[in-house]
Amino acid sequence: MNLSSTTVEARDGTRLNCWRQAPETADEAVLFVHGSITNARALLATPVAGDESYSWLNAAADRGRAAYALDIRGYGDSDLPPEMDEDPQANGPPVRADQAADDVADAVATVRADYDTVHLVGVSWGCHTCGRFVERDDPELASLTQVAPVYKPRYDFSEGMDALGLDSVDVAWYTQDRATVRERQGSDDALFEAIWRAQVESNQGVDETTYKAQTGALADWRASCEGDPAWDPAAIDVPTLVVRGTEDVIADRPGSLDHFDELTVDTADYVEIDGADHYLMHSDRRQDFFAVVDGFQGRVR
Repeated sequence: MNLSSTTVEARDGTRLNCWRQAPETADEAVLFVHGSITNARALLATPVAGDESYSWLNAAADRGRAAYALDIRGYGDSDLPPEMDEDPQANGPPVRADQAADDVADAVATVRADYDTVHLVGVSWGCHTCGRFVERDDPELASLTQVAPVYKPRYDFSEGMDALGLDSVDVAWYTQDRATVRERQGSDDALFEAIWRAQVESNQGVDETTYKAQTGALADWRASCEGDPAWDPAAIDVPTLVVRGTEDVIADRPGSLDHFDELTVDTADYVEIDGADHYLMHSDRRQDFFAVVDGFQGRVR
Protein backbone atom coordinates (compact mmCIF):
# COMPACT_ATOMS: atom_id res chain seq x y z
CA MET A 1 0.00 0.00 0.00
CA ASN A 2 1.55 3.24 -1.11
CA LEU A 3 0.96 6.62 0.47
CA SER A 4 -0.78 9.01 -1.89
CA SER A 5 -2.43 12.40 -1.63
CA THR A 6 -5.87 13.54 -2.63
CA THR A 7 -7.41 17.00 -2.80
CA VAL A 8 -10.39 18.09 -0.74
CA GLU A 9 -12.09 21.25 -1.95
CA ALA A 10 -13.21 23.28 1.04
CA ARG A 11 -16.56 25.05 0.97
CA ASP A 12 -14.87 28.40 0.31
CA GLY A 13 -12.73 27.01 -2.52
CA THR A 14 -9.55 26.51 -0.47
CA ARG A 15 -7.57 23.50 -1.66
CA LEU A 16 -6.93 21.07 1.17
CA ASN A 17 -4.43 18.23 0.98
CA CYS A 18 -5.30 14.86 2.44
CA TRP A 19 -2.89 11.93 2.62
CA ARG A 20 -4.29 8.45 1.99
CA GLN A 21 -3.13 4.90 2.54
CA ALA A 22 -5.64 2.10 2.09
CA PRO A 23 -5.94 -1.61 1.38
CA GLU A 24 -8.22 -2.52 -1.52
CA THR A 25 -10.39 -4.57 0.83
CA ALA A 26 -11.16 -1.69 3.24
CA ASP A 27 -14.85 -1.23 4.02
CA GLU A 28 -14.43 1.58 6.58
CA ALA A 29 -12.16 4.56 7.02
CA VAL A 30 -10.43 6.65 9.65
CA LEU A 31 -9.60 10.34 9.24
CA PHE A 32 -6.74 11.75 11.32
CA VAL A 33 -6.34 15.46 12.11
CA HIS A 34 -2.99 16.92 13.25
CA GLY A 35 -2.08 19.45 15.92
CA SER A 36 -0.91 23.04 16.20
CA ILE A 37 2.61 23.20 14.79
CA THR A 38 3.24 20.14 12.70
CA ASN A 39 1.42 18.90 9.61
CA ALA A 40 -0.29 15.64 8.70
CA ARG A 41 2.65 13.87 7.08
CA ALA A 42 5.16 14.87 9.73
CA LEU A 43 2.92 13.67 12.54
CA LEU A 44 0.82 10.88 11.09
CA ALA A 45 2.62 9.41 8.07
CA THR A 46 6.13 10.12 9.34
CA PRO A 47 8.55 9.19 6.55
CA VAL A 48 11.40 7.65 8.57
CA ALA A 49 13.73 6.00 6.07
CA GLY A 50 13.42 2.24 6.22
CA ASP A 51 11.04 2.23 9.20
CA GLU A 52 7.28 2.34 8.61
CA SER A 53 6.53 1.76 12.30
CA TYR A 54 6.33 5.52 12.91
CA SER A 55 3.48 5.95 10.40
CA TRP A 56 0.06 5.77 12.06
CA LEU A 57 -1.55 5.76 8.62
CA ASN A 58 0.44 2.66 7.74
CA ALA A 59 -0.57 0.98 11.01
CA ALA A 60 -4.26 1.75 10.45
CA ALA A 61 -4.12 0.55 6.85
CA ASP A 62 -2.36 -2.65 7.91
CA ARG A 63 -5.32 -3.28 10.22
CA GLY A 64 -7.69 -3.05 7.28
CA ARG A 65 -8.98 0.51 7.33
CA ALA A 66 -8.62 3.20 4.71
CA ALA A 67 -6.49 5.79 6.49
CA TYR A 68 -6.61 9.52 5.71
CA ALA A 69 -4.69 12.43 7.27
CA LEU A 70 -5.89 15.96 6.59
CA ASP A 71 -3.72 19.06 6.34
CA ILE A 72 -5.84 21.87 7.81
CA ARG A 73 -5.50 25.10 5.79
CA GLY A 74 -2.19 26.74 6.63
CA TYR A 75 -0.47 23.41 7.20
CA GLY A 76 1.40 20.91 5.07
CA ASP A 77 0.45 20.92 1.42
CA SER A 78 -2.91 22.64 1.88
CA ASP A 79 -3.31 26.24 0.77
CA LEU A 80 -2.00 28.86 3.15
CA PRO A 81 -4.45 31.52 4.31
CA PRO A 82 -3.60 34.87 2.67
CA GLU A 83 -2.52 36.28 6.04
CA MET A 84 0.49 33.94 5.98
CA ASP A 85 1.81 35.70 2.88
CA GLU A 86 1.73 39.07 4.64
CA ASP A 87 3.73 40.55 7.48
CA PRO A 88 2.81 38.54 10.60
CA GLN A 89 2.15 41.77 12.49
CA ALA A 90 -0.51 42.84 9.97
CA ASN A 91 -3.15 40.32 11.11
CA GLY A 92 -4.29 38.32 14.10
CA PRO A 93 -4.60 34.53 14.27
CA PRO A 94 -6.11 33.46 10.92
CA VAL A 95 -7.41 29.90 11.45
CA ARG A 96 -9.27 29.25 14.70
CA ALA A 97 -10.93 25.96 15.61
CA ASP A 98 -14.35 26.85 14.22
CA GLN A 99 -12.98 27.53 10.73
CA ALA A 100 -10.70 24.50 10.91
CA ALA A 101 -13.81 22.48 11.84
CA ASP A 102 -15.20 23.42 8.42
CA ASP A 103 -12.11 21.82 6.85
CA VAL A 104 -12.63 18.68 8.94
CA ALA A 105 -16.30 18.58 7.90
CA ASP A 106 -15.42 18.87 4.22
CA ALA A 107 -12.79 16.13 4.53
CA VAL A 108 -15.24 13.83 6.32
CA ALA A 109 -17.74 14.39 3.50
CA THR A 110 -15.07 13.49 0.95
CA VAL A 111 -14.14 10.29 2.77
CA ARG A 112 -17.81 9.38 3.30
CA ALA A 113 -18.34 9.46 -0.45
CA ASP A 114 -16.34 6.21 -0.55
CA TYR A 115 -16.96 4.71 2.90
CA ASP A 116 -20.17 4.55 4.93
CA THR A 117 -18.31 3.97 8.19
CA VAL A 118 -15.89 6.73 9.22
CA HIS A 119 -13.90 7.10 12.45
CA LEU A 120 -12.37 10.47 13.39
CA VAL A 121 -9.13 10.99 15.32
CA GLY A 122 -7.85 14.36 16.58
CA VAL A 123 -4.38 14.93 18.04
CA SER A 124 -3.64 17.88 20.35
CA TRP A 125 -5.15 20.93 18.55
CA GLY A 126 -6.87 18.32 16.39
CA CYS A 127 -8.97 17.57 19.49
CA HIS A 128 -10.10 21.21 19.47
CA THR A 129 -10.97 21.17 15.77
CA CYS A 130 -12.55 17.71 15.74
CA GLY A 131 -14.35 18.34 19.02
CA ARG A 132 -15.76 21.58 17.66
CA PHE A 133 -16.87 19.86 14.44
CA VAL A 134 -18.63 17.00 16.25
CA GLU A 135 -20.27 19.33 18.77
CA ARG A 136 -21.42 21.83 16.14
CA ASP A 137 -22.44 19.58 13.24
CA ASP A 138 -23.53 16.38 15.01
CA PRO A 139 -22.13 14.25 12.16
CA GLU A 140 -22.71 10.55 11.61
CA LEU A 141 -19.45 9.01 12.82
CA ALA A 142 -18.56 5.57 14.08
CA SER A 143 -16.28 7.01 16.77
CA LEU A 144 -14.17 9.95 17.90
CA THR A 145 -10.71 9.57 19.43
CA GLN A 146 -9.21 12.55 21.25
CA VAL A 147 -5.45 12.14 21.67
CA ALA A 148 -3.69 14.56 24.07
CA PRO A 149 -6.65 16.97 24.17
CA VAL A 150 -5.10 19.97 26.05
CA TYR A 151 -8.47 20.59 27.71
CA LYS A 152 -8.48 23.22 30.47
CA PRO A 153 -4.87 22.45 31.50
CA ARG A 154 -3.81 23.56 34.97
CA TYR A 155 -0.66 25.43 33.92
CA ASP A 156 -0.36 29.01 32.73
CA PHE A 157 -0.31 29.49 28.96
CA SER A 158 2.87 31.56 29.23
CA GLU A 159 4.74 28.37 30.14
CA GLY A 160 3.81 26.87 26.78
CA MET A 161 4.83 30.03 24.97
CA ASP A 162 8.19 30.01 26.72
CA ALA A 163 8.73 26.40 25.62
CA LEU A 164 8.18 27.45 22.00
CA GLY A 165 10.32 30.57 22.36
CA LEU A 166 7.41 32.84 21.42
CA ASP A 167 6.29 36.17 22.81
CA SER A 168 2.74 36.55 21.48
CA VAL A 169 -0.02 34.79 19.59
CA ASP A 170 -1.63 38.08 18.57
CA VAL A 171 0.06 37.89 15.18
CA ALA A 172 -0.81 35.79 12.12
CA TRP A 173 2.14 33.40 12.04
CA TYR A 174 5.49 32.56 13.54
CA THR A 175 8.59 30.64 12.51
CA GLN A 176 10.43 27.65 13.90
CA ASP A 177 14.09 27.07 13.12
CA ARG A 178 15.88 23.77 12.80
CA ALA A 179 18.33 24.20 15.69
CA THR A 180 15.64 25.21 18.18
CA VAL A 181 13.27 22.42 17.17
CA ARG A 182 16.07 19.85 17.25
CA GLU A 183 17.00 20.80 20.79
CA ARG A 184 13.38 20.82 21.94
CA GLN A 185 12.36 17.57 20.28
CA GLY A 186 15.13 15.39 21.68
CA SER A 187 14.23 12.40 19.51
CA ASP A 188 16.60 10.18 17.56
CA ASP A 189 18.24 11.59 14.45
CA ALA A 190 16.25 9.57 11.89
CA LEU A 191 12.90 10.52 13.41
CA PHE A 192 13.82 14.18 13.71
CA GLU A 193 15.08 14.32 10.15
CA ALA A 194 11.88 12.73 8.82
CA ILE A 195 9.67 15.19 10.71
CA TRP A 196 11.82 18.13 9.69
CA ARG A 197 11.83 17.21 6.00
CA ALA A 198 8.06 16.80 6.03
CA GLN A 199 7.78 20.33 7.43
CA VAL A 200 10.19 22.29 5.26
CA GLU A 201 9.28 20.46 2.06
CA SER A 202 5.61 21.40 2.48
CA ASN A 203 3.89 24.74 1.92
CA GLN A 204 4.97 25.69 5.43
CA GLY A 205 8.64 25.67 4.47
CA VAL A 206 10.48 28.97 4.27
CA ASP A 207 13.89 27.48 3.50
CA GLU A 208 15.95 24.46 4.55
CA THR A 209 16.29 25.70 8.11
CA THR A 210 12.91 27.36 8.79
CA TYR A 211 9.19 26.73 8.53
CA LYS A 212 6.18 28.78 9.60
CA ALA A 213 2.91 27.99 11.35
CA GLN A 214 -0.28 29.94 11.86
CA THR A 215 -1.21 31.17 15.34
CA GLY A 216 -4.92 30.30 15.46
CA ALA A 217 -4.10 26.98 17.09
CA LEU A 218 -2.07 28.71 19.77
CA ALA A 219 -4.90 31.17 20.40
CA ASP A 220 -7.22 28.19 20.94
CA TRP A 221 -4.66 26.69 23.32
CA ARG A 222 -4.60 29.96 25.26
CA ALA A 223 -8.40 30.01 25.44
CA SER A 224 -8.42 26.47 26.80
CA CYS A 225 -5.84 27.40 29.45
CA GLU A 226 -8.13 30.26 30.43
CA GLY A 227 -11.08 27.91 30.86
CA ASP A 228 -12.79 28.60 27.52
CA PRO A 229 -12.00 25.62 25.25
CA ALA A 230 -13.24 25.55 21.66
CA TRP A 231 -15.53 22.58 22.28
CA ASP A 232 -17.84 21.11 24.91
CA PRO A 233 -17.34 17.39 25.57
CA ALA A 234 -20.88 17.13 26.93
CA ALA A 235 -22.21 18.01 23.46
CA ILE A 236 -20.40 15.10 21.76
CA ASP A 237 -22.80 12.35 20.78
CA VAL A 238 -20.57 9.62 19.33
CA PRO A 239 -18.54 6.92 21.11
CA THR A 240 -15.39 8.67 22.34
CA LEU A 241 -11.94 7.53 23.42
CA VAL A 242 -9.64 9.92 25.29
CA VAL A 243 -5.93 8.98 25.30
CA ARG A 244 -2.84 10.63 26.76
CA GLY A 245 0.71 9.63 27.67
CA THR A 246 1.65 9.62 31.34
CA GLU A 247 4.63 11.89 30.61
CA ASP A 248 2.59 14.46 28.66
CA VAL A 249 3.08 17.90 30.24
CA ILE A 250 1.03 19.69 27.55
CA ALA A 251 -2.18 17.66 27.82
CA ASP A 252 -2.00 17.27 31.57
CA ARG A 253 -3.82 14.58 33.54
CA PRO A 254 -6.33 16.85 35.38
CA GLY A 255 -7.50 18.49 32.16
CA SER A 256 -7.67 15.21 30.25
CA LEU A 257 -9.71 13.63 33.05
CA ASP A 258 -11.99 16.67 33.05
CA HIS A 259 -12.58 16.08 29.34
CA PHE A 260 -13.46 12.44 29.98
CA ASP A 261 -15.64 13.20 33.00
CA GLU A 262 -17.64 15.80 31.08
CA LEU A 263 -18.54 13.35 28.31
CA THR A 264 -22.18 12.24 28.46
CA VAL A 265 -22.20 9.77 25.57
CA ASP A 266 -23.04 6.18 26.54
CA THR A 267 -19.75 4.69 25.27
CA ALA A 268 -16.55 6.43 26.41
CA ASP A 269 -13.12 5.16 27.44
CA TYR A 270 -10.09 6.81 29.01
CA VAL A 271 -6.60 5.33 28.52
CA GLU A 272 -3.12 6.45 29.57
CA ILE A 273 -0.05 5.01 27.86
CA ASP A 274 2.72 4.65 30.43
CA GLY A 275 5.99 6.39 29.58
CA ALA A 276 4.67 8.23 26.50
CA ASP A 277 4.70 12.01 26.10
CA HIS A 278 2.56 14.34 23.95
CA TYR A 279 3.62 12.55 20.77
CA LEU A 280 2.40 9.04 21.48
CA MET A 281 2.62 8.05 17.80
CA HIS A 282 6.38 8.61 17.93
CA SER A 283 7.02 7.03 21.33
CA ASP A 284 8.52 3.65 22.14
CA ARG A 285 4.97 2.57 23.04
CA ARG A 286 3.54 3.57 19.66
CA GLN A 287 2.48 0.07 18.64
CA ASP A 288 0.60 -0.40 21.92
CA PHE A 289 -1.01 3.00 21.38
CA PHE A 290 -2.06 2.16 17.81
CA ALA A 291 -3.59 -1.09 19.08
CA VAL A 292 -5.60 0.71 21.80
CA VAL A 293 -7.16 3.09 19.28
CA ASP A 294 -7.79 0.32 16.75
CA GLY A 295 -9.39 -1.85 19.44
CA PHE A 296 -11.78 0.90 20.45
CA GLN A 297 -12.73 1.59 16.85
CA GLY A 298 -13.35 -2.09 16.22
CA ARG A 299 -15.48 -2.46 19.33
CA VAL A 300 -17.82 0.45 18.68
CA ARG A 301 -18.20 0.06 14.92
